[in-house]
Amino acid sequence: MELDNIEFNHSVDIQIRFNDIDVLGHVNNTVQLTYFDFGKVKYFEAVKGEIINWGTSDIVIVHYDTDFYEPIFSGNKIVVKTKIYEIGNKSLKVIQVLQDTETGHIKSTCRTVMCGFDIKTNTGIPISDEWRAMIQKYENFRP
Repeated sequence: MELDNIEFNHSVDIQIRFNDIDVLGHVNNTVQLTYFDFGKVKYFEAVKGEIINWGTSDIVIVHYDTDFYEPIFSGNKIVVKTKIYEIGNKSLKVIQVLQDTETGHIKSTCRTVMCGFDIKTNTGIPISDEWRAMIQKYENFRP
């Protein structure tokens, strides 16, 4: 997927904390995954229009694929941008970027696959019609 062709409808500022910085003076790569998770939480809250109880949610992460391009330092102004770009029967595909707002540089990218999930039976299920409709509306997809 070409990043230049993606139009992100959701962006949230990241607060870099002292604990995020490793001995090399930059944000640790594993911490960047927490930034991406924060972006997903805020994205889904925007899509649904309310805070989500993830303990009863019917979608889960099943795959991450992350690329790191440039280090993030404590003084950088960073946003996480999030977009669902594909909805399948049982899965959603998410693309995210961590971007420096002052330089425009993409610091890292994350592609995530999320699947429908029934917490009672611990099995995969189709993406609910409710989620599908909300995402299609938010992302301006055609059904």
